[in-house]
Amino acid sequence: MEGRLSPGPASLRHHDGVMGCLREAGFPFRAAVHASSVMDAYIYGFALQERSLPFETPDQVSEVMEIQRRRVPEMDDYPYLVEVATEMAKAGYDYATEFEFGLDLVLDGLERFQAGAAPEPATARAG
Repeated sequence: MEGRLSPGPASLRHHDGVMGCLREAGFPFRAAVHASSVMDAYIYGFALQERSLPFETPDQVSEVMEIQRRRVPEMDDYPYLVEVATEMAKAGYDYATEFEFGLDLVLDGLERFQAGAAPEPATARAG
């Protein structure tokens, strides 16, 4: 999505706006770049996953889970996945709720990051 050599004006406005919001909120340059990358990865990744889901509404989850259990006989070899499928089928898996939960988690983390609770860079941990 981001690999076009000639991005359109809407894409440029979007990215400039995100960086502007982050910089004006007090993020130093490098931190703003990191924050923008994290948000892009989360939002795009979630959107791509949602696009390939075999259901459209929370009510359809139990039906899809039952189809999967019939088509994958060795499913019982994966007890934690069975637990997830069973519980989500009962409750009705709402992808929008999952997205909001994760986005809140990302935004809370970015807020702590901006406030000075920056994680140690991976290169510092490795050395």
